[in-house]
Amino acid sequence: MATDMNPFEMAQQQFDRAAEQLDLEQSVRDMLRWPMREMRFQIPVRMDDGRIQVFFGYRVMHNDARGPAKGGIRFHPRETLDTVRALATWMTWKTAVADIPLGGGKGGVVVDPSTLSPSEKERLCREWMDAAWKMLGPRTDVPAPDVGTTPQMMVWMMDEYSKLVGQYTPGVITGKPVHAGGSLGRTAATGFGVVVTIREAMKHFGMDPKNTVAAIHGFGNVAQYAAITYIEMLGGKIGAVSCWDREDKTSYTFSREDGIDPYFLQKITDEYGTINKAQAREAGYQIEDGSAWLAKPVDVLIPAAIEGVITGESVKTVHPKVKIVAEGANGPTTPEADAVLKERGIFVIPDFLANAGGVTCSYFEQVQNDMNYYWPQEEVLAKLDQKMAVAFNGVLDKALKHDLYMRDAAYRVAIKRVEWAMRLRGWV
Repeated sequence: MATDMNPFEMAQQQFDRAAEQLDLEQSVRDMLRWPMREMRFQIPVRMDDGRIQVFFGYRVMHNDARGPAKGGIRFHPRETLDTVRALATWMTWKTAVADIPLGGGKGGVVVDPSTLSPSEKERLCREWMDAAWKMLGPRTDVPAPDVGTTPQMMVWMMDEYSKLVGQYTPGVITGKPVHAGGSLGRTAATGFGVVVTIREAMKHFGMDPKNTVAAIHGFGNVAQYAAITYIEMLGGKIGAVSCWDREDKTSYTFSREDGIDPYFLQKITDEYGTINKAQAREAGYQIEDGSAWLAKPVDVLIPAAIEGVITGESVKTVHPKVKIVAEGANGPTTPEADAVLKERGIFVIPDFLANAGGVTCSYFEQVQNDMNYYWPQEEVLAKLDQKMAVAFNGVLDKALKHDLYMRDAAYRVAIKRVEWAMRLRGWV
């Protein structure tokens, strides 16, 4: 994380604020403030040199009142139980605000995946599944890729689960490659969905997308497809992207006056989102400090990497021209920064609304796995566009009707949907 704030405390703060506004009864608050179930386990893996290395893994189910828990698996050296708890909590609100019949979960392993060979990654994935499989299932809890994990890693996990239960079970994990039960359109889905919400916000403000510029934090999957979709769907320009450099252990901002070319940068970016500086510089890109993206004179900021990058301190550098912040990442804005953005009248599309395209397409993947019938990409993206637009406008209507900040409106919509499901099921 880019801030010292505990991410789960941040998630609880956001929930407490919304619960107070909704005047939720105490029993509902108690159930939704903490995960329903969580597991921490050791994962012994035989490395290529023959030694056994022990990793720590997690799986947290926050709530499954509306359907099976849903959420990715992170491989990250700074993964903690509280990070996983926070992300599982946000997944509950994300699936609810998108109005798909799923709950919230998350998993992780404390590891830097770039230090592992392909065979070590495969063994780690299979051992993770061996430890967690009894908690998982298409009707129970469905993982997906996240930071540090890939579609190939999801297939290894799915294959291991299928062996353990004795039948081919593609619906246990989403985000798989197309040739192994994945959905067309899934790779682009999260970034695509972020831009759909930006498009809808621009309609609300009467902005011409073709005359707008955005800056993006990150250049992993979400950021790459947000950049591509922003240019191709909206006709706008991406002025800068910022990414983590694995070799230097620091971050850099890449910009170009006439806008970045996301397809070119994709070609010189490794699987972990690190852009090759030498090749970018040779192509005319300006390279600055990793925080420079936040201060760019742009219309839209898209934090699309990790938690806590817009803090009470860094928010002071946000340029006066910025009108919209679309949170492609989970939890990129701390409560202190949120207060400043609200005070400045900057329109924030909160994370669990803005980046719900990924989980929505994962839901489509599950449906296709169940049917054993797969849709063409145009149909997937059309369904996704419609779902994201409806979700955004539902939250916007709530915000306008009750004079609410968009994050507060999104929480109200999401929490009420979960509460209704809990009441109908007799939990409270």
